[in-house]
Amino acid sequence: RRFHAQPNACPRCGPRLQLVDRRGNALPGDPIVVTAELLRAGQIVAVKGLGGFHLACDATNAAAVSTLRLRKHRDAKPFAVMVRRLSDAEALAVLTATDRQLLESVSRPIVLVPRRSASALAADVAPENPLVGLMLPYTPLHELLLAAVDGPLVMTSGNHSDEPMVIDNAGALHHLGAIADAILQHDRDIANRCDDSVVRVLAGKPAVLRRGRGWIPGNLRVTPSFPVPILACGAHLKSSFCLGVGDQIWLGPHVGDLETDEACRAFEAMVDRFARFVGVEPQAVVHDLHPDYFTTRWAGELDLPMRIAVQHHHAHVASVMAEHQLSGPVIGLAWDGTGYGTDGTAWGGEFLLAHLAGFQRLATFHPIPLAGGDQAIREIWRIALALLDDAFDGDAPLAQLSLFDLVESSHIAVARRMIATRLHAPLAHGVGRYFDAFGAILLGVATARYEGEVAMQLSLAGDAAEQRPYAFGIAEGVFPAIDLRPTLRAAVNDLLSGISAATIAARFHATLREAAFTMIERIESSHDALPIVLSGGCFQNARLVEDLKTALRPRAVYLNEHVPPNDGGIALGQAMIAAAQLRSGTLPCCRTTSGGM
Repeated sequence: RRFHAQPNACPRCGPRLQLVDRRGNALPGDPIVVTAELLRAGQIVAVKGLGGFHLACDATNAAAVSTLRLRKHRDAKPFAVMVRRLSDAEALAVLTATDRQLLESVSRPIVLVPRRSASALAADVAPENPLVGLMLPYTPLHELLLAAVDGPLVMTSGNHSDEPMVIDNAGALHHLGAIADAILQHDRDIANRCDDSVVRVLAGKPAVLRRGRGWIPGNLRVTPSFPVPILACGAHLKSSFCLGVGDQIWLGPHVGDLETDEACRAFEAMVDRFARFVGVEPQAVVHDLHPDYFTTRWAGELDLPMRIAVQHHHAHVASVMAEHQLSGPVIGLAWDGTGYGTDGTAWGGEFLLAHLAGFQRLATFHPIPLAGGDQAIREIWRIALALLDDAFDGDAPLAQLSLFDLVESSHIAVARRMIATRLHAPLAHGVGRYFDAFGAILLGVATARYEGEVAMQLSLAGDAAEQRPYAFGIAEGVFPAIDLRPTLRAAVNDLLSGISAATIAARFHATLREAAFTMIERIESSHDALPIVLSGGCFQNARLVEDLKTALRPRAVYLNEHVPPNDGGIALGQAMIAAAQLRSGTLPCCRTTSGGM
């Protein structure tokens, strides 16, 4: 049914295409031909796809791409690009055999690949990013449109930033009229909102970074069966959910960040529709430990017999265990930006001894205070300042670092008072925060325009030939903590002595590799040899994954493949943990003592 079939594409009965202006007035002429003319002329057109509307423009037209960014309020996050055929993708990017297979697969995902330096794409398609997300047409409408345009098109979700993708014609006029110059619509209703899936090859294997169209609805077989039907709500960012019943887990689509009322309402509607679609009536709901997540509050409002809270990083590790049918125990590395810990602090650089029913926190990273809380995650100079002052005992060479030319001295003084008094400056253990701090210093970037931007830039900036690590420490305490303050001192000294940011970025990655390897060896000295599990948003970083897998040979190392390593995979882990706890009667699930499980 993906392409022409008489039962659903009759030449007389439809579906019918119509091209309208932003006020809903029909535009004369063949809709495909006129749409192609508008796109070639630099206009922006909202196009009704399979799971929602796209916003399309000529991907080679710098003015059109910049206008789309301005109207959509999307400062820098990369746009996906649709090309007509595989040879067109080859002209824009360097493709491996696996990339080609993914692009041509029936799922037709967006595939992240290295952009050719001499490609025709406008720079603003993916600002300051050597990767580009490419996909091939996956509906007859896309085939016709790409043939008529005969050039690459930006195809980004039809919405304002932080809002759900528009799926109906009336909504397109109301929500997209201020962005698009015209709307290409049809009379076939979209019942289920579904974003395009995103895939990247990591360590030679495809990894789903956003699970949507082409993978949804999708299920995994599990053993043993679920004791009761379970709804797992996922996380707050990159939200997704799943349903567990019998010996199957039904994985829901990518919903997005639950930052707006519209996104939260979309989440509720998608859960309800999905549960009815697969015929599951949950008896238990599972949510993150964080008390302020929308999903935590929403789960508390459901009239279900059981409600179970699961720790964020345990869920990350369990998601990999579910994919690879690992019963545990495993040594789990859960590295991301932030997740609510059982002690109420922000975790994110965790070494766990985990099975599905429970876990022990074995080690972590030295914490960094976040001056201003969530504000520091956007204004990453605050994280850099905290780490610099800590590493240099309050005498950091800020005046010699270009980063702080971008920050007013009064703001630095306020941030320092917050850190000194611990007023609105929570401690964070996340490896993602170290990427932010080192990236801010090395690349001279004060503010992150979207989540993970600077971490990604730092990973892509590293010199591939440089493998030497910096020194690091391990601080003893309730839990051993990897201490990267010596690393930062060495990196800053290198930067000030003229060593390139590419070399320093590579050595930072090598330091993380060596620190992880050292800590795993230490853990193995008091435990039997166990499988190693890597999960969390930091393991979307191709260099980090490849370096760690190489360093850990011949150990068995497992990563996410079919669900995202980022928070989009959390729900799968939540469901598996809850089921194991219900079977074993071990609620609540988590312990943070250093003793046995």
